[in-house]
Amino acid sequence: MAAVSIAFAAPDNCKGPRPSHERPVDLVHLANQTMGDKSLEIEVLQMFARQARACLQEMSSGDAKIIEAAAHRLKGAAGAIGAFRVHAAAEALEGNCGDAASMAAVGIAVIEAENFILKLCR
Repeated sequence: MAAVSIAFAAPDNCKGPRPSHERPVDLVHLANQTMGDKSLEIEVLQMFARQARACLQEMSSGDAKIIEAAAHRLKGAAGAIGAFRVHAAAEALEGNCGDAASMAAVGIAVIEAENFILKLCR
């Protein structure tokens, strides 16, 4: 009897794909944003990687207004593609531009997301 109830039980994923905040980029979120178009996903990810690198470059200026603006742009771009760790780190930096730990957290999150994107684009 137990085998029958197991065979006809609803699977754990019956609600469909769920977002993953454990990956550097949430692929479910990204797929929703791109309507499942894989080539568009790759294009968007590559654009994000370039923009993130440019934002990091701007943040290295030391100018609080430039850092705040770059963190804001990065936060928006990261949220759009599902790079939620980058989003959170950029948001923290945007609120405290002079904090070296926040700056380092943004750098780490961006590098992690870039590496993830590079692996996907192979």
